[in-house]
This record gives sequence, structure tokens and C-alpha cells, in this order.
Amino acid sequence: MVRSLTILGATGSVGRSTADVVLAHGEELRVEAVVGGRDAGALAEIARRLGAKFAALADESGGGALKQALSGTGIECGAGSSAVLEAVEREADTVLAAISGTAGLAPTHAALKPGRRIALANKESLVCAGAAFMADARRLGVEIMPVDSEHNALDQALAAGRNGDVEKAVITATGGPFRTWSRERIARASAKEASAHPVWSMGSKINIDSATLMNKGLELIEAHHLFELEAERLDVLVHPEAIVHGLVQWSDGALTAGLALPDMKVPIANALRDQGRLRMSLPRLDLAAIGRLSFERPDEARFPCLSLAKAALKAGGALPTILNAANEIAVEAYMAGRIGFYDISEMVGSICSTFSGRAMAAPATVADALAIDQEARRAARQLIPA
Repeated sequence: MVRSLTILGATGSVGRSTADVVLAHGEELRVEAVVGGRDAGALAEIARRLGAKFAALADESGGGALKQALSGTGIECGAGSSAVLEAVEREADTVLAAISGTAGLAPTHAALKPGRRIALANKESLVCAGAAFMADARRLGVEIMPVDSEHNALDQALAAGRNGDVEKAVITATGGPFRTWSRERIARASAKEASAHPVWSMGSKINIDSATLMNKGLELIEAHHLFELEAERLDVLVHPEAIVHGLVQWSDGALTAGLALPDMKVPIANALRDQGRLRMSLPRLDLAAIGRLSFERPDEARFPCLSLAKAALKAGGALPTILNAANEIAVEAYMAGRIGFYDISEMVGSICSTFSGRAMAAPATVADALAIDQEARRAARQLIPA
């Protein structure tokens, strides 16, 4: 049976890898709609390659360029928030949610429809509004399949036992470009240096989150909601080879691990599977050729963003939402050259401290989450030097 798919964030790195998976399985997957951000030309190209029926650009000003680029193809298109929601509303068995940042929260939440599967690559849906998002997913009978390599590996490893028998679920980190750098050298790092991820090809913001290890902190919060595991049962290990993506330590002493080459097509194919796994003609993992896998504890003194995220997860309430909002503003300022590398953690810590005394409850709805997000962003912007 052919299954229909809508791709949110089709022009990003996850979206492009998804296109490769779809094209390798045209007899099983067809694309209903694709959504992009600002690049009309790139979105039109992907829509044509995949034979999509509808294409939506989030940037309303690019509507004319998208229409012109799709002229004569028969592919319907639109631009702006209404067009994005139209894409989400169209009939599809699975929605792959890969819009980066908090901008992906509203359309991913709108994609929750009875009987659907959400292949989730937008971690902010759970970091900002995890309790509300997952409650709505359960109420509507929506299956959530994690796409991030770490959570996808955990999802597979956790199938080996019961949740109550999990002592620790561990996600791995490459350590980023500054793993071996001194704190003094890291303090002088430019945004270009921070964006140079040693393994994965991702967007600049995610690359910088990987350099600060905030990305791992956000992934712990995401794992908490995905797998119903408390902060005490979640951890991070640095693993530079990026072969082991997730591990589960069981109460009987056994350890189950998810391994794969660092290629996003592997977890994407797993998230899009139906009765059986999709066959992918990718290189196979050759452990003998690799020869050695290494692990180390993250250095939270050099990478304090991880500590901040762990504290937000443990505190709960609205603090994860606030943490994420402050981080997005701080990273934006760092990329613009307005603050230094360690100013990111200073800003995020300051905003979290400011809001933590207010005992703010976890957002009950996505609208609540977005309102808290905006309040935290306004506060964070006031800390950026003029």
C-alpha cells in the first residue's frame, strides 16, 4: 500500500535527506505536500523532484517567486502562515516535522490528526510545550516517531524491555568542534568556528547548539516527554565517532545500544517504516574497520549550557520553554557578532534565574507555550549589548 507524506521543513538538511528516502521508495511513499521557509527556488525544486501536489512557503513575500518557479508543473502552491496550515491540513498518513526552532511548534501541533503518524524532528515541540503536545497526541491517537538519531536509537533500544526496568537512558554527543579546546580558547571562538560541526551537516543554529552542548540538553528534555523518563534516568555521554547514538541501561545490568553510521537517512527511514523496515542501499556499519569506539563524560564546566538544560528539566514547569527562548535569542546575537561564546550561557542562565522565582506552571496549551516564549525572548533581548 502506498502511504502519503507531508514534509514540513523540506528545504533543510532533514528535509533533503527525507527526499532521498522517498525517492528510493517511490512504490511505498508518495508526497502530498512540502513546506519551506524562505527559499522559493529550493522548495520548487524539491516539490518537482518528489511530485508533490502542494507546496507552501512560510515567507509570504516569496509567494510570487514560488508560483513562477512551479508554473506549468500542475503543483498547487501558496505562501504565508495560511498556506503552511493548508499544507498541514491536507490528507496525509504521515507528517515529517522538520521546521527548525520554535517556528515549527504551531504547524507541528496543527498536524496532530486522528490516526496520523508524526515523524518528529522538531525538538522545540516537546521542549517548549511537551506536556500539552504529548497529551494532545495521546488524546487524538497520534503516533509520534522520533527522527533525531539519538531518540530514534533510544526508541529502538527501549523496545527490549519495560519502561519500569530502565535504570538510565543515555544519548550521545560528538562533543562538537570544541571538545578538546581549553576554556580560554573556546571563549575566543568565532561563530564560524562554532558552526563547523565535526560530523553532522546541519543548520548554523543547530551547529552552534552542538558546540555549546545545549543541543544535548534540549534532547534530554525531548527524551523526557517522548519516553516518560524522569531527569534522574536520563544522561549524556560524549562519543566522538558518532556510531552509538543511544543506550539503555537495564535493571538487570544489561545494556542495549542503537548503532548506525552518522547518516540521517537511517533514522528517517526507520521513522517512516510501516509493517517492516524500509530497505536502504546505504553503506553498512563495519565495526572491525572502525576498530575503536570511545566515550567520555561531558565537561559541564567548559560547556555550562548542558548544566542549564539539565536544571531546567529537573525544575520543570515553564523553565524549559524559557530556556529555549533565551537560547534562541542568545545564539542569534552570537551569530551576529554582538556577544561572545560564553555570553550565550550567561544570558540563558540570567533569564532562567529571573523567571524561576515566579513558579510558572508548565504550559497547558501550545498557545500558552508561545506566550511564555515571547515573554522570555523580550527579556533576553534586553540583555544584548547595544
